[in-house]
Amino acid sequence: MHLVVANKLYSSWSLRPWMLMRALAIPFTEETIPLRQPDSKARMLAKGPTGKCPVMIDGDVSVWESLAIIEYVAEKFPDKGVWPSDPKARAHARSASNEMHAGFQPLRQKCPMNLRARFASKDRGPEVVESLARVEALWRDARARFGEKASEPFLYGAFGAADAMFAPVVIRLDAYQLPVAADTRAYMDVVLAHPAFLAWRSDALGEPTEWNLPEYEDGETPVEVFKP
Repeated sequence: MHLVVANKLYSSWSLRPWMLMRALAIPFTEETIPLRQPDSKARMLAKGPTGKCPVMIDGDVSVWESLAIIEYVAEKFPDKGVWPSDPKARAHARSASNEMHAGFQPLRQKCPMNLRARFASKDRGPEVVESLARVEALWRDARARFGEKASEPFLYGAFGAADAMFAPVVIRLDAYQLPVAADTRAYMDVVLAHPAFLAWRSDALGEPTEWNLPEYEDGETPVEVFKP
């Protein structure tokens, strides 16, 4: 399987399948096409029909959109635990992942994923507050119903698709220093310490500086800039 991703500093959708497969030791090759370069659109269109990343190419099969790639991986590797084995937990995890795929627009728009720096906290408006409250409630419900009795500290016990889907949210909450409850912070710390995330972050910080997108930091005050 060959996964085509965009800049690791910024591409939340690319992170999701990459981190899942890396965490579950599913082998794949990868290729990065940076965003907003003169040839970016053409290169991405050569890989998939939307001209966006990520795209998974597996022989003569092409899969685009993060959640579709995750479902493809789940079908191809049913023993890897992409989704929880318990039907109730699996239904909850799929619902949560689809909610992430389609929702939380204020949080995503006002706090774009950016691994380059941590930014000064500020009022980001009531819609972001509302999105954050829903994220915290969803994580708390998953942990209380399915994760707390498990031996591993992720949403449904072991790291899986839902954790991968929400990993960019974890990055946003940390980077923009949004105020969160203690249990939310504890879950964030677990995700941020995962070896798969650390590998992605290392790659991101090592990308060429000419790939940087300054517009992602318009109106922001960096308080900590990370180095390779």
